[in-house]
Amino acid sequence: QVQLVESGGGLVQAGGSLRLSCAASGRTFSSYNMGWFRQAPGKEREFVAAIGWGGGSTYADSVKGRFTISRDNTKNTVYLQMNSLKPEDTAVYYCARDRGQWRAVVRTTRTDFDAWGQGTQVTVSS
Repeated sequence: QVQLVESGGGLVQAGGSLRLSCAASGRTFSSYNMGWFRQAPGKEREFVAAIGWGGGSTYADSVKGRFTISRDNTKNTVYLQMNSLKPEDTAVYYCARDRGQWRAVVRTTRTDFDAWGQGTQVTVSS
């Protein structure tokens, strides 16, 4: 059973930056697409960004141009660089692993991911 551990959340002023990290256990990290989701109080968990095993990425429209997802397979880690943060980015951010290995399409639906971290809080003050 894979374990995903997020870190890097915190409190930041609007316009600031944060870098989230997600460390995965196991030896098959490089064969999985990985994603970031977020959940604000009283709202559904929503897709933020995902990166394929081959490095291709996709983003939610709300974060395009501000957030960058990347991965380091030597460290079993996926990152989310968040710039120009807005108060509406405030949420708990979750790292997730795709259901299957070597999937050609980078998916964005919550049900396509079956392993989740505990989440890290990001709070953006105005």
